[in-house]
Amino acid sequence: MSSSEWFGQGGPSREGGGPGPRGGAGGGVRRPPLTFGRRRGPVGPTIVVLVALAIAVSVAANLWTEVLWYSTLGFTKVFVTEYVSRAVLFVLGMLLTGGVVASSLVIGYRTRPIYAPVTTQQQSLDHYREAIEPLRRIATVGIPVVVGLLAGASAASQWKTMLLWRNQVPFGRKDPQFHLDISFFVFTLPWIRFLLGFLTMVLVLGLLAAAFTHYVYGGIQVQSKGEKTTRAARTHLAILLAAIVVVRAASYWFDRYALSTKNSTLLTGIGYTDAHAVMPTKAILAVASLMTAGLFIASIWTRSWRLPIIGVVLLTVISVVVGGIYPALIQNFQVNPSEKSLEAPYLDRSIKATRAAYGLDGVESQPYQATTKASPGQLRNDAETIPGIRLVDPIVVSPTFKQLQAIKSYYSFPDALDVDRYVIDGKVSDTVIAVRELDLDGVPANQRNWLNDHTVYTHGFGVVAAYGNQRGPDGQPVFYESNIPPVGALPGFEPRIYFGEQSPSYSIVGGAAESRPREFDYPDSSGEGQKNNTYTGKGGVPIGSFLRRAAYAVKYHELKFLLSDAVNSDSRLLYERQPLERVQRVAPWLTLDGNPYPAVVGGRIQWVVDGYTTSADYPYSRLQDLDNATSDSVTERSRSVQRIGSGQVNYMRNSVKATVDAFDGTVHLYAWDDSDPLLKAWEKAFGGTVEPMSKISGELMSHLRYPEDLFKVQRMMLAKYHVTDPYSFYGGQDYWRVPTDPAQEDTNVDQPPYYLTLAMPGQTKPNFSLTTTFMPIGDRQVLSGFLAVDSNAGNETGQRRADYGKLRLLELPRDTTVKGPGQVENDIGSSNQGSPRFSLTLSQFLNNNRQQGSKVTLGNLLTLPVGGGLLYVQPIYVSASSSSAYPLSRATVVAFGDKLAWSDTLDGALDGLFGGNSGAKAGDSGSTPGTPTTPGTPSTPGPSGTPTTPTKPGTVDQAALEQALADIQAAYNEGQDALKKGDFAAYGEAQKKLDDAIQRAVQAAPKGGSTTVTPTPSPTSTK
Repeated sequence: MSSSEWFGQGGPSREGGGPGPRGGAGGGVRRPPLTFGRRRGPVGPTIVVLVALAIAVSVAANLWTEVLWYSTLGFTKVFVTEYVSRAVLFVLGMLLTGGVVASSLVIGYRTRPIYAPVTTQQQSLDHYREAIEPLRRIATVGIPVVVGLLAGASAASQWKTMLLWRNQVPFGRKDPQFHLDISFFVFTLPWIRFLLGFLTMVLVLGLLAAAFTHYVYGGIQVQSKGEKTTRAARTHLAILLAAIVVVRAASYWFDRYALSTKNSTLLTGIGYTDAHAVMPTKAILAVASLMTAGLFIASIWTRSWRLPIIGVVLLTVISVVVGGIYPALIQNFQVNPSEKSLEAPYLDRSIKATRAAYGLDGVESQPYQATTKASPGQLRNDAETIPGIRLVDPIVVSPTFKQLQAIKSYYSFPDALDVDRYVIDGKVSDTVIAVRELDLDGVPANQRNWLNDHTVYTHGFGVVAAYGNQRGPDGQPVFYESNIPPVGALPGFEPRIYFGEQSPSYSIVGGAAESRPREFDYPDSSGEGQKNNTYTGKGGVPIGSFLRRAAYAVKYHELKFLLSDAVNSDSRLLYERQPLERVQRVAPWLTLDGNPYPAVVGGRIQWVVDGYTTSADYPYSRLQDLDNATSDSVTERSRSVQRIGSGQVNYMRNSVKATVDAFDGTVHLYAWDDSDPLLKAWEKAFGGTVEPMSKISGELMSHLRYPEDLFKVQRMMLAKYHVTDPYSFYGGQDYWRVPTDPAQEDTNVDQPPYYLTLAMPGQTKPNFSLTTTFMPIGDRQVLSGFLAVDSNAGNETGQRRADYGKLRLLELPRDTTVKGPGQVENDIGSSNQGSPRFSLTLSQFLNNNRQQGSKVTLGNLLTLPVGGGLLYVQPIYVSASSSSAYPLSRATVVAFGDKLAWSDTLDGALDGLFGGNSGAKAGDSGSTPGTPTTPGTPSTPGPSGTPTTPTKPGTVDQAALEQALADIQAAYNEGQDALKKGDFAAYGEAQKKLDDAIQRAVQAAPKGGSTTVTPTPSPTSTK
């Protein structure tokens, strides 16, 4: 065979229809190609070049802007590490796959027989060869390139798996079956299984390419009476098939370890049948596969497929009989009749692993014999807990916050507010808090254009905070931080919200110091009716240069970046502004909690985001679907509280606390669980991006709390895994479930957990906690358990409180008669209980307010372990049925055992429930609009919207009164001066002085008089 024949450049002509030089039926004189008189014009190539150039410019612009975004945040290492990892895997995957496929095509063509037998099959293939030949060279390059690109993209998606494997750290705990460190299963095994799966795909693609090429060019003769394959084709195919079977042998071997996360109805992990039947058969199959691979290699010399075919048949039989039938026989005839005893050791493994993987191994469980009898003074020992009962439902009062504090239609609040704690006058108060964000949908339509949307309306303004345990006489929340500019008890802080949950997609801010402010800051009743502002923060990407503006013009497909005079040399571009989005981009390895919350810390509003490290490869731990576990009535009806995401996990840790500065977008990642091996691995991969806990300030620490989504996953697992005895677990008689939310009458979704300040039995002082209840599996609507986790992280710099994260479980007896949430809600809806404060019974009150023209909204049904039993508390809200109406708290219902009472205040309801004197005071009965609930707190808007402070009876102290009035005027002037300068810290201090002067004037005022001050515009409700 000549070299020209080997490489397909020609060959002797022949008779009989064999392939000629061009793969046709005959040889002969090469005919010149047909040509046409009309030449190809330049339009086509020009269009191709322009399209390629546009794609290149777009890719370059997006890549450069990504680098700019990460560099301004100081997380360039994240970008480099991620994209280099992706690129390396992409290139390796592409080269390996493309190389194998290309080699199969080239070898198949170059080793084709020059003189193929004349058969009907070959005569038919002649036509295909003739059709393929003009495209053969293109296909030889194009097919491997396309397949390689697809395979490379698939490989690149495994960059996290690769980084964990490279940066793995030991868990320090071994699995009970193989006695290997857990790190092998979490870090190494997923990477090995990916490699084996990827190699199998590559080899199969190579085999298909080789078989196709050999078939088309005569190397495989299906209809031949002699040898079916040429020596070259047989050698080529045998090597590929042997490689596939070797990889399959490795897969069988490592499948033994993968059984540790196999999911079944009873448990996750290895069961009796797996240990005694499946694992041995996997080992047998691995050895049989290696023997079959040897038979394929031997066929190169034996020149026969007989032995490999026999090997494949035997391997298939072994796989079916030993790998399928034998384990089924063991399961049905040995395990099922004695499943409880045989599976007990494996259930014990699963229970222990599950509790460890989900952080449940430290749960403090105690029996709780709850009383159902209510008697006078019964809450005396819980006097510190009762004032912490939260009466303001953060899910219900969002429309109330909007109507009373939005001020303008272009401001909005989230549909689910947040619960936090703040120190007000030396006392820690549970708080319902929300950020007043910008809502472009509220801007009048005639003002909507690119300039206004992206350079004028750029930010929200301030926070609104209300006491969680108080209500005004008309049912409004009692605000202690409100209005624009901010007035309240919180220390001075930067109120502007440039980075928030509802921020515009991008805004262009900043300008020269001497230039006229362009950004709308807040509405003002004086002058032009508004205050403008120029951004002075360090957030965003500077876009002063032409090249940067051009890059972002390409990115956003907007020429105005280059044409508008609003973009200048001092401009900065703010984008990727949502807290969850920013944290996810700088920490792509984290799973984020769906409910970030704001906290005023260090003179700034910080968004706090909880980050989780998760895995689905922890051996023997029960797999749980995240979407199902974290869904409840809040996620079902709220847009601001997102689900954590889909996918199964069996290991979860709250390893990171992240903050996002609402003014400049700065992101900080703090290590919260430095014992977590997954966090250690990711810290090795992205060195320097996670700061130690010692960097957390005491002020920030006081606002950190136990995350909701982790708690929801834990309670879902604890509903079964509170049972630690494997025999009892197998019976399933003591399984629990999370109650459905009884306040949502038309839905069947889980009740959300609630943040409350309470003391569990055995604790001396109440602490901020996250709570939930349990009911037995089945139809019984009674309580079976109550779970609370200590959510108070303390206030020490760099050190969290020792009891933070402590899970405490109260287990009620199986024969308990304590009503569950559903029964209590049913009692509320049908109760004929009267109240000294109302002329109607409770059911009449509810029915009357549900008539046309009004609407009843049931607040959160809280459960507290007080008085030796379990107390239920539920606020009831009433609103008009119009679109602009907002709910007001009109009554509070309490229940204990079989008794129920209600009133317009919690104090009144508790006294009615416990025989006229509960023994504790909630403190909500004295809350009235305009009256500070604690000394020194700011006054709240009265019915007219004007802050007023009633005077106290007494004689006139003229000198004190005059001095107080003078101080009022001085403080007012000081505040106005600070306001003009935009110094909100000084403005807040001036307001405190003003409040103090008002109090002194009140003390000196005549009996029955009043002092009225209007230092700032009153809030106006908008429709």
